[in-house]
Amino acid sequence: MTTTSGTAYGQADEQPGERQNRRPRSLIVSFFGTYARDVGGWVPVAALISLMAGLGVDAPGVRSSVSRLKRRGLLASERVGGVAGYRPSPEGLAMFGEGDRRIFDRRVADLGDGWVLAVFSVPESERHRRHLLRSRLGRLGFGTTAAGVWIAPAHRADDARRTIADLDLTDYVQLFSGHHLGFGELASAVAQWWDLDALQEMYRDFADAHGPVLERRRRTGGAVSAEHGADAFADHLRAVDGWRRLPFLDPGLPPELLPHPWAGSRAADVFFELHGLLRRPALDHVRTVTGRG
Repeated sequence: MTTTSGTAYGQADEQPGERQNRRPRSLIVSFFGTYARDVGGWVPVAALISLMAGLGVDAPGVRSSVSRLKRRGLLASERVGGVAGYRPSPEGLAMFGEGDRRIFDRRVADLGDGWVLAVFSVPESERHRRHLLRSRLGRLGFGTTAAGVWIAPAHRADDARRTIADLDLTDYVQLFSGHHLGFGELASAVAQWWDLDALQEMYRDFADAHGPVLERRRRTGGAVSAEHGADAFADHLRAVDGWRRLPFLDPGLPPELLPHPWAGSRAADVFFELHGLLRRPALDHVRTVTGRG
């Protein structure tokens, strides 16, 4: 997804050299992407501080994080009835809308559908745009086969076409569709084009962190009383926050080409079951705290 701030939902809170400060900002991005649109968009400052306190983020951390997100064009200040608050900017709304499709879509490729290839040559005089193109293709799930040749499952073609047009790089890029005709094992080639080991580890980390939460929720049958809404909110937002980057890193390869067992399958099961159990009580809690029912 392209926005004027140049970010995608999976990386909206992170800039080079800022990873040590990422967590509060990440939670706030996840909060606005997950709940704000369901409460009318606008969230009072005091309510946001109260909600984030339940996740260990203090008031100065909230204000500092929101200030950075405003500077990046993702949030905007607004007073309603004399009360200060924030809402997603138009750019932020566009990013969150595109993020919904990526984050909550379990689509995987069918090997028979083939591949999309992006072949590009961007002049050295525009190397900053070349770097941006590589970055965006990576976020779409493309892997590198050779210099200037990137590949992804065919279902990424529309996203690639839209992204390249948004970057105004259509003069430098050609898109092709195709099938593997030879030679060698395709699974071996895929393992060179994408860092599947690193992705496996991230999926394992997610499942290890949130699997016990799911087991605890299962023991109660998923029921959440009103007085425990804050706990449901915290568990749900942490799960969304831990999950949302992974779909932007995972190309959604055909299962036949993935290592076995594939940790992404377990991680997805954990996330989507937790989301199904906790989404409604978490949102109810947000509505209560914000007064935006």
